[in-house]
Amino acid sequence: MTNTSITPDGSQASPQKGLLGTLFWTFVKIGAFTFGGGWAMISIIQREVVDKYHWIEKEEFLDLLAVAQSMPGILAVNIAVTVGDNLRGLRGSLVAALGTILPCFLIILAIAMFLTPELITSNEVLSAIFKGIRPAVVALIVAPVITSAKAAKIGWKTAWIPAVVALLIWSKLPVVSNPILFIVLGGLLGWWQLYTVRRRTAGKGGEK
Repeated sequence: MTNTSITPDGSQASPQKGLLGTLFWTFVKIGAFTFGGGWAMISIIQREVVDKYHWIEKEEFLDLLAVAQSMPGILAVNIAVTVGDNLRGLRGSLVAALGTILPCFLIILAIAMFLTPELITSNEVLSAIFKGIRPAVVALIVAPVITSAKAAKIGWKTAWIPAVVALLIWSKLPVVSNPILFIVLGGLLGWWQLYTVRRRTAGKGGEK
């Protein structure tokens, strides 16, 4: 993570003075121009936070994404909170969360005031607009899945794990389709792998 921030015009800004403002407007832009929910936001968040501003590394972003998914609440807000906390603690979390929520709240408020479901379905122009948005939303959801898989170093030997988990969740069978089950199992298996590696390393050290 770098110690300087970049303002929207591309110039360097003081870490203390400019970062919170840049963080707020970055997530305002993300919240205002993303359709399809949290997963559709991930690719845009990664482009802004990792690729453009270099606030965090790609591997660290993947870890923050895992934390955000395991937390209760809205995925996009959780990601914003974790990124903001990583940069500027509590103030960063509040600023990033506000930037994400504010445009969504205003847009939904405007829709609730002026657009009804009957108007959307009966108006050919609005129906065509929303139908055109749907394929873009699918692409925005698929893109971060591929990027996350590459960052997690998932290859052909391990690709069956997320595939099986996705199929079990999609199956809607009792117990095995519960996403919470796989979050808990993933955490336990990760801990067991870490424990095994440390024990093996300690054993080799003792032999020397």
